[in-house]
Amino acid sequence: MREINHSDSGGTYGYGRPRCGFTLIEMLVVIVVISLLMSILLPVLNSARSSARKAVCISNLSQTGKAIHMYSMDYNGSIPLGPKAPPFLSPADFYPSTGTPTSLISLRDGRPVGLGLLLSRYLSTQSKVVFCPASDQSVSAEAELEKVGTSQSQCSYYYRHASTTRLFDSAADPAPIRVPLSSLGKNRNNRPVRALVMDTQFLCPESLAAFNVRPRTHHRLQIVNILFAEGHVSSSSNADSRFTVDLTDFSEVRNAFSKILAVLEEADEE
Repeated sequence: MREINHSDSGGTYGYGRPRCGFTLIEMLVVIVVISLLMSILLPVLNSARSSARKAVCISNLSQTGKAIHMYSMDYNGSIPLGPKAPPFLSPADFYPSTGTPTSLISLRDGRPVGLGLLLSRYLSTQSKVVFCPASDQSVSAEAELEKVGTSQSQCSYYYRHASTTRLFDSAADPAPIRVPLSSLGKNRNNRPVRALVMDTQFLCPESLAAFNVRPRTHHRLQIVNILFAEGHVSSSSNADSRFTVDLTDFSEVRNAFSKILAVLEEADEE
């Protein structure tokens, strides 16, 4: 009988051994292919994520608009206004004058203000709609809502009260009157007031963080969503920064409320 030579049998010895795994070249090819796919897919995924957040933001503003309309039905047709601003004692007070445009939902003493006036009754089951899902900073809606009633709290949107831009109220200043939703009047450019609520795009110096004043921007500063008095919401480009309140020059801080009102007036033209 022919003697079997195990070295030639194709078993586990010698050149007949089965090849396992990948060569270095094959692994490099796989890595390159995966990298190419990721470079193609990531922009698509980011775009889809941005679109989804934009859609939620628009929905939030639409719900806020419905709440404002319900509020007006209970308050002789007027939009939410007040409360009266407390004495201005600190730069940390974002509401120094009654009726200023504001992103606050409560004052330093906890009283609801701006869109915060809608929370207890008109947005009680959907209070998070006053927060945009596309915030460029880390913001906890739950934490901000818990402050309402006890301390100052801020949401994601500018709300237009009575177009006041004073840095503080004085006894000589007339008290703002309630503004009818059906007749909001003219802005400083003598154009009809249309925009009520919009995304905040707010830039400021780092030094203001000591007063809890920090940048609050959304949608990577590229768009703003705007709620109009009649209830519809539109999305407008901010690629040219026309809706950005830029206070990075410290000398401009004094003009903060005027600049916030100016972007709302820009929105009136949309």
